[in-house]
Amino acid sequence: MMDFTEEQLERYSRHILLEEVGVEGQEKLLSAKVLIVGAGGLGAPVSLYLAAAGVGTIGIVDNDVVDLSNLQRQVVHFHKDINVAKVESAKEKMLAINPDLVVKTYKKYLCADNIREIIKDYDFVVEGTDNFPAKFLINDACVMEGIPFSHGGILRFDGQAMTVVPGESSCYRCTFRNPPPPDAVPTCSQAGVLGAIAGMLGTIQATEALKYIIGVGDLLTDTLLSFDAKKMHFRKVKLQRQDDCPICGKNPTITELVDAEQAVCSI
Repeated sequence: MMDFTEEQLERYSRHILLEEVGVEGQEKLLSAKVLIVGAGGLGAPVSLYLAAAGVGTIGIVDNDVVDLSNLQRQVVHFHKDINVAKVESAKEKMLAINPDLVVKTYKKYLCADNIREIIKDYDFVVEGTDNFPAKFLINDACVMEGIPFSHGGILRFDGQAMTVVPGESSCYRCTFRNPPPPDAVPTCSQAGVLGAIAGMLGTIQATEALKYIIGVGDLLTDTLLSFDAKKMHFRKVKLQRQDDCPICGKNPTITELVDAEQAVCSI
């Protein structure tokens, strides 16, 4: 059993008080490794809540720098961070919340050549990207490596999330199969997004990661959760693993990762 310091006992006291978490659950969090892909609207709240929760090692991947238009929703970045690498800006805030963490930064684009090497040491991946090729690439790599992940997407007033546990649940391709044609779906920069939507969806994804690590509750596996914030309407759609899925089906046809044409999107 891990020896908690007095400061740790106080810091995590509200977790430890929960019967479903307790000391054992907090130990699991402190020993866990979670990778966040994207330090934008979704990655921002995810990074802050995972840091606050005491996830011991957090990796964050993003090749971008902070832009003024990001600040409307990407709450991990401040005005002073404009033109700073997003991964470094996020790391600063995460360590400011909880200096006991190990934060690993990857200022690069994930691609077929590097993704498996990056994700292989993590227990869980949170996907907060803004383009379909990246979403499918993350799905395929996680299925190949057997690493569970949370998918998330936002646009305008809407959000959606699902959790994939390879070998146990349906994957992203079971439901969506292939990326849509380029320019088929508008981007946040084209269609807009209510800033707080990112917080709503990101905290759902952070919760899924924490539940998986602790081993409590029901994950969004075989389930697509979507919401319309204008009406504050939440909907769950049951999903099913598909035998003919090209990555997780009985006879997979995707045996190598490839980089699809970049088509920026949201959901």
